[in-house]
Formats: sequence, structure tokens, C-alpha cells
Amino acid sequence: MNDIDIVRSKIYEIRGQKVMLDRDLAELYNVTTSNLNKAVKRNIKRFPEDFMFQLTQMEFDELKANLIFQNGTSNWGGTRKLPYAFTEQGLAMLSGLLNSDIAIQVNINIMRAFVAIRKMVTANPVALRLSTLERNFEELKQDLEEIFTDYNDINEDTRAQLEAINTALADLQTEKRNIPARKRIGFDPDK
Repeated sequence: MNDIDIVRSKIYEIRGQKVMLDRDLAELYNVTTSNLNKAVKRNIKRFPEDFMFQLTQMEFDELKANLIFQNGTSNWGGTRKLPYAFTEQGLAMLSGLLNSDIAIQVNINIMRAFVAIRKMVTANPVALRLSTLERNFEELKQDLEEIFTDYNDINEDTRAQLEAINTALADLQTEKRNIPARKRIGFDPDK
């Protein structure tokens, strides 16, 4: 797996944006996550909400469900704070903060990965969306046809039998039944 594929595998879609998480960036830059976040916090003015945001607990739980994070947040290991997500603009801003040779090469690979993803998506977006919509429409149409077929599968004999059962039940409900009184068993206080 080449460097761009490694970077591409660490790009997630969260809140409708392609982002990378602080943990993955720290691994790529060969620094600790806390040191990466400290560098960002020292320059927090460079990172508005559309450049970097902290994940909510629900978003973090969804990432855990997809096995991106194996451990939750805890005091005994795993992720202690909810991770930060960096958009493409945030990554460009981050590249200005980290100046080592590794950081420069990683930034080049990250930008190439984002460009490759953008090219994939924009290659033929209308055709992709139309084919997806057409496929979904055909699946829905097929499901509806199966439902209507199952509904109409009741033949005339079955319908007549169901009608007879409904009529008998209605007659039983309206009919007053003359049942003779039974002799009571047991102690009768009136005698």
C-alpha cells in the first residue's frame, strides 16, 4: 500500500465533510496526539469551526461502532478526550505549523489524497447520482410489485372462505343464545 492509499484510508466523512482525525494525523506525523493538539491550541486562531471541530459523543460512538476506535474514552487507556477532526483547509493550515521533513512529506501525501478523492467524486457525479437513483428506484419498484403480488395472491376460494368465517362470527355476536340455567354445585345459603 503506497503512502497516498494509507492517507486515503484515514479520511472519513463526518458532518458531510471529508476529514482526518487528530489521532491519525499524529501517527502520520510521527508525534503524539497530545503534542499535535497542543500545537493546534497554541495557534487556535488559525483553526475556526470550518477548519477543525471536536467530535460529539454520538459521532465518536459511531466511529467506535465502525471499529475505527477500539477503545472508548476512559481514564485507564484508550482515547481520553473526544478527538478533533480536521477538514482539508484545516490540514493546509496545520501544514504551516509543523515544519519537520516528515511533516512536509506527509502534508504532500495528504493533499494528493484529497485531490485524488475529489477527482473520483467529480469524475462523473451526475451519472453516479443518476445510476444510484435509478438503481434505488428499481429496487423500490420491485419491492412494491412483490408486495402487491403477495396481496393479490389470495384466490377466490380463500376469499369466499374468509367471507363465510366473517359472516359466521357476525351472526354469533348478534345471536342471543338460549342456554338453560344450570344447577349450581356447592353450598347454597338460601336453602
